[in-house]
Amino acid sequence: MLEVPPILTIQRNFERPDPDKVAKLVGALTGNVADCLGGRASLDPMIKPLVGCPESMRALVGPVITCQCAPSDHLGVMAALAEAKPGDVILAANEGYTGTAVMGDLMLGMARNRGLAGLVTDGPVRDVAGVFAVGLPVFCTGINPDSPLGIGPGSVGLPVSIGGSIVHPGDIAVADSDGVVIVPQGKLDMVIDKLAEVRAAEAEMEAKVAAGLEIPDSWHILFASDKVRYLD
Repeated sequence: MLEVPPILTIQRNFERPDPDKVAKLVGALTGNVADCLGGRASLDPMIKPLVGCPESMRALVGPVITCQCAPSDHLGVMAALAEAKPGDVILAANEGYTGTAVMGDLMLGMARNRGLAGLVTDGPVRDVAGVFAVGLPVFCTGINPDSPLGIGPGSVGLPVSIGGSIVHPGDIAVADSDGVVIVPQGKLDMVIDKLAEVRAAEAEMEAKVAAGLEIPDSWHILFASDKVRYLD
């Protein structure tokens, strides 16, 4: 006889990164963080801040507490909200389902009251006026007023697939108006060390462009090399 699976599976104890190290990513541009990770670290570009939201809702940084939700269900989010710690970002994988919302303003208000840093999901949210009033950063795929169920199955604190990436609990979400970048916890120190170098290179190029740069010398060298074949 097959065992009846539980409707909810929760891994309570997972390693979270050092908060002081996470704080060093506050204010970092997602593009710079992605460059530290080889330019391939962002979630699906459909996951963005809500259109028209206040500036204060357009950025977040924090360790993720992962949860998995079945399409049209949010039992995993309910459990993640109960298990999360202050400063956590709820990262809710929803299989990209857009037929119902994942959260609304009331649950987001509870998340704010618990001191959480925000929500990232590959599904929609609802009650947009109330969500704006709550003021917690929300990165999602849009708005849908339809309600999810809360019957499962779901999980919390396990690796999830979301937005084309596998994300582990304790990884770090860095998000701004460009989208969401995930920093694997094991690469946090590397990103912190490399971020200053990436920022300096970006600032140098910005200054050159502002001064009138049209084509960098390095491009001219490449285009004139034997690595390029011209057909005319």
